[in-house]
Amino acid sequence: MSENGQIKHIVMVGAGLGGLAAALALLRRGFEVTVLEQAPALGEVGAGVQLSANATRVLSLLGLGDAVAEAGAEPTGKIIRHWNSGRTWEIADLAGDSRNKYGHPFCMFHRADLHAALVRGVQRASPSAIRLNSRCESVDLSGPRPVVVLQNGERVEGDIVVGADGVHSRIRIPIAGADKPRYSGCYGWRGVVPTAQLPEHLRAPVGVNWIGPGRHVVQYPLRRGELTNFVGIVEGEGWQVESWTQQGTVEDCLKDFAGWHEDIQTMIRSIDVHYKWAFMVREPLQKWSSGRVTLLGDAAHPTLPFLAQGAAMALEDGYVLARALEAHRDDHQAALASYEKARVERTSAIVRGSNDNASRFHNPKLADPEGAAQYIEDQWAPEKVRQRYQWLFEYKVDEVPV
Repeated sequence: MSENGQIKHIVMVGAGLGGLAAALALLRRGFEVTVLEQAPALGEVGAGVQLSANATRVLSLLGLGDAVAEAGAEPTGKIIRHWNSGRTWEIADLAGDSRNKYGHPFCMFHRADLHAALVRGVQRASPSAIRLNSRCESVDLSGPRPVVVLQNGERVEGDIVVGADGVHSRIRIPIAGADKPRYSGCYGWRGVVPTAQLPEHLRAPVGVNWIGPGRHVVQYPLRRGELTNFVGIVEGEGWQVESWTQQGTVEDCLKDFAGWHEDIQTMIRSIDVHYKWAFMVREPLQKWSSGRVTLLGDAAHPTLPFLAQGAAMALEDGYVLARALEAHRDDHQAALASYEKARVERTSAIVRGSNDNASRFHNPKLADPEGAAQYIEDQWAPEKVRQRYQWLFEYKVDEVPV
């Protein structure tokens, strides 16, 4: 434990992408880190993750550049397709030339591959840092240092406790009160398909946004192009289960996309397991910390997945938090205040931008092919694309003031 108030031991609650990135960044700076993970084994659900240059920069800074090359899939570009006609528009793309523009690639990952790379990084730095079967029940703030109380009654004390425990965070409760999510009006379908099972014209290594009235589909390559990720977003009621592991049926998924292009029907039929989850909305917190406790990732700023920045925000949070704690080792208040100052405005803007994109992808004008063409050419004009995305991609976690 620390002496003279110096920060030495960090307790990280949650071994997701953000918690592991933070742990690795802290270990590389000489901190002692304990990662408490409720699951009995390490692993992630089968889903795709898009990481733009701002996020792959974090992986490079953490010494995980090889993981990008080994497990990622770099798209050659991005296209928009009309939901019914299948008409294609190549859009001004800030991703295809990402290495030249931003110094780091735009890369798609199977979440399990990215998670495994972070686990390996943490375990190389500290083999015993990650503790499994360690479910957090609460955090005790009554003493001079915070104590995480586990389900089995064990108490784990740290100089700083970080809630990286997702949308259902227990650590968030003493900071922001009880969780109050509301249904966003959208739910999603997701699944992964072996690319070789798809017709050749659906195997191109590009990111595709299918847009239509009231719903949209995103498809993109994973794992060096060996897999294709499918995500279908639907406006509607009747499904408010917020779980990554809840399964639906192929029949219900096909029904939700009835009338959509045959390529969509082909992908849906090719998915082995159709997962279905509700999108819940929570207001982004303006205060992430209390005393020696703080939050990162979805625990602080859960967002709708319409800017593809959820995982990126968690990785950014973890790296900036480590920098702030290093810069203010003797002053926990200054450390957490500088972390919040560096992150709250950006993450809140991303949450708002994601909400804006939902209405853009689902606009009623997309119903009519002629009106859709005019709408798409206006909304995805090069200058508008740059305004929406450039500020996201050019962010540098290692240069923002802390």
